[in-house]
Amino acid sequence: MTEAEDRKPRSDEARYDPEITSEFAVPQGLDVPKTGGESETTSEFAVPQGLQTPQPPGAEPEGSAFTPPRTYSAKEAPAAFTPATGVPLVSLIKDAPWQDRMRTMLRMPVTERPAPEPVQREEEGGPAVPRVLDLTLRIGELLLAGGEGAEDVEAAMFAVCRSYGLDRCEPNVTFTLLSISHQPSLVEDPVTASRTVRRRGTDYTRLAAVYHLVDDLSDPETEVSLEEAYRRLAEIRRNRHPYPGWALTLAGGLLAGAASLLVAGRGDPVVFLAAAVGAMLGDRLAWLCAGRGLPEFYQFTVAAMPPAAIGVALTLAHVNVQGSAVITGGLFALLPGRALVAGVQDGLTGFYITASARLLEVMYFFVGIVTGVLTVLYFGVKIGGELDPEAALRVSEEPLLQIAASMLLSLTFAILLQQERSTVLWVTLNGGVAWSVYGAMRYAGDISPVASTAVAAGLVGLFGQLLSRYRFASALPYTTAAIGPLLPGSSTYFGLLSIAQNDVDKGLVSLAKAVSLAMAIAIGVNLGSEISRLFLRIGSAGKRRAAKRTRGF
Repeated sequence: MTEAEDRKPRSDEARYDPEITSEFAVPQGLDVPKTGGESETTSEFAVPQGLQTPQPPGAEPEGSAFTPPRTYSAKEAPAAFTPATGVPLVSLIKDAPWQDRMRTMLRMPVTERPAPEPVQREEEGGPAVPRVLDLTLRIGELLLAGGEGAEDVEAAMFAVCRSYGLDRCEPNVTFTLLSISHQPSLVEDPVTASRTVRRRGTDYTRLAAVYHLVDDLSDPETEVSLEEAYRRLAEIRRNRHPYPGWALTLAGGLLAGAASLLVAGRGDPVVFLAAAVGAMLGDRLAWLCAGRGLPEFYQFTVAAMPPAAIGVALTLAHVNVQGSAVITGGLFALLPGRALVAGVQDGLTGFYITASARLLEVMYFFVGIVTGVLTVLYFGVKIGGELDPEAALRVSEEPLLQIAASMLLSLTFAILLQQERSTVLWVTLNGGVAWSVYGAMRYAGDISPVASTAVAAGLVGLFGQLLSRYRFASALPYTTAAIGPLLPGSSTYFGLLSIAQNDVDKGLVSLAKAVSLAMAIAIGVNLGSEISRLFLRIGSAGKRRAAKRTRGF
């Protein structure tokens, strides 16, 4: 071998020495005799056959991790695996309204929901999943923009998906965003779609039409294809409001006049006309601001000024009228009762993000109203206006007149909400019943106003839920306008008046009372609705669960 060959690196084959073996090799004395055939190469960590440790008697052979133990018996399973009463069978009454059935399934865990029974006829190859999800989001958008609660919007979206046979769907609703996810099977990727709510509007006629569409989709006897559902949805979007603009302005004036009669406790044409004119002027100014693109905060601020200015002007002119009744009547048309009830309902049903956003919106509207009224009252007091804060202590003198005024207030409120004409009569009667109960408890029974308001609002929610179940529609058209006579307009006004007169402590107490009354209205309406569902049969006794359990109850 030459010197050059010595300097050349040796290859692995050249360096291999057959005498040197791996340290994990089996010693020669323990060689396993080969049986011939292919080379029996095993893992270097395998234990030689001669050194295998004998297993103790009774040991189980190694198997799959999902194989039940040998000592496990399905008949004698411990309570940790199966409840003592067994796994409850999910059974829903098909005759119940779809709202109750969908809400019940939404409150169940995904693994306990019954398999869907497609209501609508499927196309070849199954339903078009993206189109079904898009239709579901569009329906949910109209409901959420119309003021419907988050849980009811999710129930409607869930009903549309199950009508077309889509299982394992999870809708999710927040204040401005809707999303839905569908997983075709456990081994496939989920399909997710979302939609943003840009504009909101108050049109309960459109809301009722959407509910009718969802009801037809959930009805096994009514066949609605995807194309037909899209066509009907487009017609709902194109429909004009049932009442023209001048009718809404007139309704706002009549609402303020009726509210002034409730506060005054007696009939006074001057008070009625002054409150009506102030509310109509405020409505026109708000429309003007909206046409210029100003936010709703400034619209509420401007709309609250004319009624307060007219009330202060009548006081300065020494007209023998209750200026406080005029100002309070104008406030009733502006108080955001609809948003307040929806916000509290979302909070009670577990949708805390949506509830927080709704209540924050209510706070902004309320601050806008306070700013407008307080500005006028401040300058009115500075120029010599003598408004009486003790006028809130006067007791009702004409209960029949007040009942009639409460019914007129509910009627005009229903028109402002763009309700169907068939629902106006029912909500008018519901508002009259609410004020009758409140007046009997507050004035005849001398019960606290908060408790009286809560009971009256509970009856409104109970009757509204029963009427909606009877007509298979939303409960909002039967409850929102009926709570109009219970809104805390007088407490809000007298609190602002006290602040304007430098009596801040008394003003804050009155505003706190207004907040308490508002919360009593919202909680009472929700409680009345839940009571109706509590005693009406929905499914088996164990299927009606809490909205979102956080403590395991």
